[in-house]
Amino acid sequence: MTDTVAGRVAALRNDPATSGLRRSLDVYYGDPERDARMDAFYARFVRPGDLVFDIGSHVGDHVGSFRRLGARVVAVEPQPLCLRALRAIYAGDDRVTLVEAACGAAVGSVRFHVNSANPTVSTASSDFVRAADGAGGWEGQVWDAEIEVPVVTVDALVEEYGVPAFAKIDVEGFEDAVLAGLSRPLPAVSFEFTTIARDIALRCLDRLAALGFDGFDVALGDDKSMTFQRWVPADEMAGHLLALPHEANSGDVYCVSR
Repeated sequence: MTDTVAGRVAALRNDPATSGLRRSLDVYYGDPERDARMDAFYARFVRPGDLVFDIGSHVGDHVGSFRRLGARVVAVEPQPLCLRALRAIYAGDDRVTLVEAACGAAVGSVRFHVNSANPTVSTASSDFVRAADGAGGWEGQVWDAEIEVPVVTVDALVEEYGVPAFAKIDVEGFEDAVLAGLSRPLPAVSFEFTTIARDIALRCLDRLAALGFDGFDVALGDDKSMTFQRWVPADEMAGHLLALPHEANSGDVYCVSR
């Protein structure tokens, strides 16, 4: 599968129709050491045959990791350009299911803010766009288009596809809305946080604790390395996130229900 994926990614890099994704494809594909770190990291959550939800798949590098670990993947992504890449990269892989939607609190639709120059930070959250305006490290980011996209809930995904062993949520400031659409604990979940929108992370922690998640750890940036190396309670994680310097920028909180 690796050779096939590499060839398809190379074709996308050279396709004028997907030129807006070239930076993402360069960053997220073609680095075997990064792939190996991701696989080793996620192996603690994902076993062969497991079901994984990748909510906010972007160009699918996490889909690739979950597939290398032997999982079935439901990839949820609302951006048409990213969906074009996902269809091309994982064409013919019947263990990858693409859901063309955003994930949120209730089934319906939402206005989605597109950052054409940097689709990685496109978002369904207008609050996130406002928080980024003038923030250090976010200079030059412009959300220059809006599209209407359908919305599914995690509960609806569970009803249709089954209970995932792991759900990765990376949706640029819409994570709390995604978790509002989940009404039961899962074995493990991750959600992205940013230092420009810590209130969203705190709402996520409150929601997860209410659902019965009782262990939390965090990895900063794209570094697949846990900070605490143990599961801490939600209040300790909240204090840690609030104390981080602005320059930490972002990371992913990992959550388990034991």
